[in-house]
Amino acid sequence: MAAREVWRVRKPGSLDSLTRETEALDAPPPGHARVAVGAIGLNFADIAACLGLYSATPKGPFVPGLEFAGTVEAVGEGARGAAPGDRVIGLTRFGAYATHLNADARYLHPLPDGWGFAEGAALPVQAITAWYAIRELGACRPGDAVLVQSAAGGVGLNALAILGALGARVVATVGHESKAAFLVDHARLERRQIIVRDRGAFGSQLDEALRASGLEGFHLVLDAVAGPFFEPAYRRLLPAGRMVIYGSADLMPSGPRVNWLKLALRYLRRPRIDPIRMVSANKSVMGFNLIWLWAQADRLPAAYAGIAPCITRPPHVGRRFPFAEAPAAVRYLQGGGSVGKVVLEV
Repeated sequence: MAAREVWRVRKPGSLDSLTRETEALDAPPPGHARVAVGAIGLNFADIAACLGLYSATPKGPFVPGLEFAGTVEAVGEGARGAAPGDRVIGLTRFGAYATHLNADARYLHPLPDGWGFAEGAALPVQAITAWYAIRELGACRPGDAVLVQSAAGGVGLNALAILGALGARVVATVGHESKAAFLVDHARLERRQIIVRDRGAFGSQLDEALRASGLEGFHLVLDAVAGPFFEPAYRRLLPAGRMVIYGSADLMPSGPRVNWLKLALRYLRRPRIDPIRMVSANKSVMGFNLIWLWAQADRLPAAYAGIAPCITRPPHVGRRFPFAEAPAAVRYLQGGGSVGKVVLEV
């Protein structure tokens, strides 16, 4: 038995509910490995879980966090592919906000050579989300025209890397001009390919970007924003076009607690699609949540294998916080100003 520190939410409903605790950690059970965590990747799902807005959140008190990187310290009976001393990245269905954890060995993957723990913790959730949306659901092919919403975020940057490797033609959107400059420098996009979203003029912005790139419409849209930006993008899907939704940042509360009235009003105004009209338009809208893959561990090796030749450099870590400042890190991510990945370092 070992001691560890965790950040735990006793009762969802507020970001202020994160509490730092010290507790004992049992020896790893069969099929598991105990990992000394070096870094933890933050995701918007963490915020939604703390606020009580994420349906996959465990009942009762819980430790947030879906991804991590660290060093294997011990293994339980039958744990395959992991040995003490291995440097790994991992997925866990909650529980990553911890200095040590017992992880199912099926969800561990070797940390690429030359990567630090922060870079490793920045990879799995968002890279696999991007890969699955582009290849499995989006069926993207070379030359396809693809709109990437929130392109300077973690999923967006991974999507740009994968799409670049596939030879797709990209239009990217961001929320701030500073992020557009970052994409020009980091992702090597031309400024004409980047839209700084305007709620009132998004449709005309898309038309201008399509004209500038010589495109008639999009074969694929990757959307984690939704809200008023959904319908203009959907209208510009080509016949047989696909839209993959993996988030709804427009519904994310901006404060430490949920303003239920404001959230309800936005929810009532959420996008709606008539499935009968989708038939005549020959378009598809698909939703994806990485938590679903938790029961599909056998799919992960193929996803990592697909990602490897596309994402050849470490993910961009835009901001690092020490483990002791987890609440500040979560609030920073919620603020929407982050570029790339936000991580906690143990």
